[in-house]
Amino acid sequence: MIYAAITGWGKCLPPAILSNDDLATFLDTTDEWITSRTGMKERRISHVDVSELAYVAAARALAAAGKKATDIDLIVFGSTTFDELCPNAASNVQRLLGASNAACMDVNTACTSGMYSLSVATAMIKSGVVNSAIVIGAEVVSKVMEWSNRDVAVLFGDGAAALYLEKSETEQGVLAESLGCYGESREILSVQGWGMKYADKKRILGDTSWAFAGQEIFKKAIAGMSQACEKTLAKSGLQTEDIDLVVPHQANLRIIDTLAKKMRLPKNKVFINIERYGNMSAATALIALVEAVQEGHVAANSSILMPAFGGGLTWSAHLIKWGERTQVISESEIALPDTTQTGLELVDELRRKP
Repeated sequence: MIYAAITGWGKCLPPAILSNDDLATFLDTTDEWITSRTGMKERRISHVDVSELAYVAAARALAAAGKKATDIDLIVFGSTTFDELCPNAASNVQRLLGASNAACMDVNTACTSGMYSLSVATAMIKSGVVNSAIVIGAEVVSKVMEWSNRDVAVLFGDGAAALYLEKSETEQGVLAESLGCYGESREILSVQGWGMKYADKKRILGDTSWAFAGQEIFKKAIAGMSQACEKTLAKSGLQTEDIDLVVPHQANLRIIDTLAKKMRLPKNKVFINIERYGNMSAATALIALVEAVQEGHVAANSSILMPAFGGGLTWSAHLIKWGERTQVISESEIALPDTTQTGLELVDELRRKP
């Protein structure tokens, strides 16, 4: 049987930090208010486009796997904040990497985009269409944020992560997954003024407002991720106690805690980094996985469960069996261009734009 092994991993986080105290300079909020309701202390704000974040993360994943750009057969780029809709953003990553042999596609399922991209790449390797793939989850939400809206402005940040997948006959990679969507509730989490629906009003991008029904999203998130975890575990024949680590989408600490209690998971089995980055949408779960490996929470042959949800309202859960290696083969020297701007300075620029 053919599997899609994860043999490389990398992340790219913009250097500019936006703290809760920074947000309090232009919103009616405080560090205590944000922390108590979300678990977030700070988030990153990007000074470059999302393709550049994705490029750096992908280069680091390639180096971790000990591969060259020409080894890539496929690039699957998950995001909602692509530089352009045509041509696709994955082709820009191909160009930047020099991955001339790679087919390219974009995937948009909001916050689950990185995980859905992992499903796409895994399926294409298992079916024999390709032998290798780069999977990317990346986001620059700051550029479409409604910065005057406290309900959403405190939640989101920017970042990118990438995985390198390759054909293997050893049982590893994604062993089971469940994907779904509450399409009837799609309006409770949406960005209005963004897309061709608004083209006649000349609001394709930039003049956005957010619909965000917090309590309803909370309920749907718990229901969707719980359902996805149950289905995925049933497909794999495993029980909750067989899971070594749960790496959930980091949207809100209360959601994570509620899901953990519902699944009867001990705290030491749940990886959390939400306090450092907030919700980076498509990048969130993959960055959490990369950091879990880097920080030694993932051992050889670990069973990892990754539940996620996003706008749409999409939901998913993936069961991943890690391989033997948890250390990178090499490290990439590719990095973002320098910036002297702080997170608050970058956001102030965005707030001043008409």
